[in-house]
Amino acid sequence: MLSKYGFRFTKSLGQNFLIDGNIVRKIVDVAEISEEDNVVEIGPGVGTLTEELALRAKKVVAVEIDEKLRELHKETLNIENVKVIYGDFLDLDLKKLTKEEFGDEDFKVVANLPYYVTTPIIEKLILAKVNLISITVMVQREVAKRLSAEPGSKDYGSLSVFINYYTDCKYKFQVPSSVFMPKPNVDSAVVNLKMINREEIDTEFLFKVVRASFNTRRKTILNSLSNSKLNYTKEEIKRALELSGIDERRRAETLKLEEFIILSVNFKSVG
Repeated sequence: MLSKYGFRFTKSLGQNFLIDGNIVRKIVDVAEISEEDNVVEIGPGVGTLTEELALRAKKVVAVEIDEKLRELHKETLNIENVKVIYGDFLDLDLKKLTKEEFGDEDFKVVANLPYYVTTPIIEKLILAKVNLISITVMVQREVAKRLSAEPGSKDYGSLSVFINYYTDCKYKFQVPSSVFMPKPNVDSAVVNLKMINREEIDTEFLFKVVRASFNTRRKTILNSLSNSKLNYTKEEIKRALELSGIDERRRAETLKLEEFIILSVNFKSVG
């Protein structure tokens, strides 16, 4: 099919097309797609995953950045409940797009994400304030481990805390490089993120505290925060930690989300 349309892979777009039917079906199983679901797919490639989604979903809107795939899609994705939109997903007004395509109905996201834009895409989806139920994505294995990491693990960091605040993230399964064309140099993994509704708090300050805490991973939480740009004195930081019941000798990687939330609230009372 690629030869027929004279397609050439563009390295800068991180194009690694999924070509294994078993993996495709496993991804859609993990996403729990049913005939009641609307789906947004990011980067459909030749449409392997899109076809499986279309078989199970109510409607699929696929967003493709590579205009060179237009002609090929006329053959592979000429499916009644599939619509392909061409453009950079990061530039799209997601709220407007989903309103036009799905009205006020909920939707799910399923995608084989290019490695180089994984985090910006996931952040955009999470912060968009749209009717999003879940995100099921294939990403680089190391990133999947960071997204789903628990406190105390070497992969746990500020990204893990951010993801844990907004979603219930689960690492589902590893995917070998052999199921892609062309083969990437690393293995991939599939993660499923179910959106969580939380009470409104000052998330901007919360994640400022989280990033400052992980500023120097090997140092204690007290030293990391003292050497950050939080603009609190060491004594004020000590007091906030004390009020939060957090031992100042602990490291950021041992703190749970709830402890970061309590700490961010208590900072407001010591400054």
